[in-house]
Amino acid sequence: MTTATVLSPPTTAAGPDRARPGWQTAAKVLAAVLVLLLLGALPYLVGPYGQQVGYRAMQLGAMAVAWNLLAGYGGLVSLGSAAFVGSGAYAATEIGNQASVPVPLLLVLGAAMAALLALVISPAMFRLRGLYFTVGTLALAAALQILVINLKTLGGASGRIVKTPAPADYVLYWYALGVGLLATAVVATLLALPTSLSLRAVRDDEDVARDMGVRTFRTKLWAFMLSSALIGMVGALQAIKLGAIEPYGAFGLNWTIDIVSATVIGGLGTKAGPWVGAVFYVLLAERLRDYPEWHVAITGALVLLVIRFAPWGIWGTYARKSRARSLTRHSTRQEPTDA
Repeated sequence: MTTATVLSPPTTAAGPDRARPGWQTAAKVLAAVLVLLLLGALPYLVGPYGQQVGYRAMQLGAMAVAWNLLAGYGGLVSLGSAAFVGSGAYAATEIGNQASVPVPLLLVLGAAMAALLALVISPAMFRLRGLYFTVGTLALAAALQILVINLKTLGGASGRIVKTPAPADYVLYWYALGVGLLATAVVATLLALPTSLSLRAVRDDEDVARDMGVRTFRTKLWAFMLSSALIGMVGALQAIKLGAIEPYGAFGLNWTIDIVSATVIGGLGTKAGPWVGAVFYVLLAERLRDYPEWHVAITGALVLLVIRFAPWGIWGTYARKSRARSLTRHSTRQEPTDA
């Protein structure tokens, strides 16, 4: 037997190995279609309570996907998500109170206001690096909250009534599902483009990326604006749902805590991790809704445990182990045998 024969995989195994990627792709597409159909039909399968829980999961998932683009793939760990939630909520409220505007357009306007805010503050924010950037974004959200509290034209501390009628629970769920699918599609498309390589390069080492010719400011800017726009869209939807907004809730730190916790638990820097974390986080909150103090303690402990023992999160750890098992099986099949 020649050396070439020994090093080549068995003929009988070559066919299935080459065909497997096609079958895997078809299976993934079929699973995605089934999941989308199930999510779309959820209001017909559950009551108002289930629709509310689904709304919260879709809402948090959309924001986690947007934040993951910035922090997981760009290395820009922002704690100022509440600033964009609040800006989107107030923009939708003010515009909707002045004119009869359909809900989808209000969502777009809320996203535009959040993106504009990101554009305006980016020169100052991007002068900061690492922990300083993180603290700067946190201070931004607090500063905007104080500003709105003192602006009587925006209702001050009492807030504003939203005159746009809130849709039914199942319609709100579909809106949240639409925003979540939009966020997922936009981020997945961007990550598939060559421009995403510059974002990852900035995450790994911004100075080296700049020396290699990457326009770091422009790269961070489009990621920052896109992430902020998607979060602002969720803020606009939340204002319409509640029928009233006030600065303590719109710019509250709880938005940031929920987004960061869901993303870290699910898997920072992974595509499906934010959704896994969002669903897990919402279900855990519902399970412990009668024990709010335990909810905070358990969530905090869980985040610490994930960071310490599973830094890739639930989905990231599962994906790595599955990939390792697959490689092990493949190498076992390809191992040469004595003839």
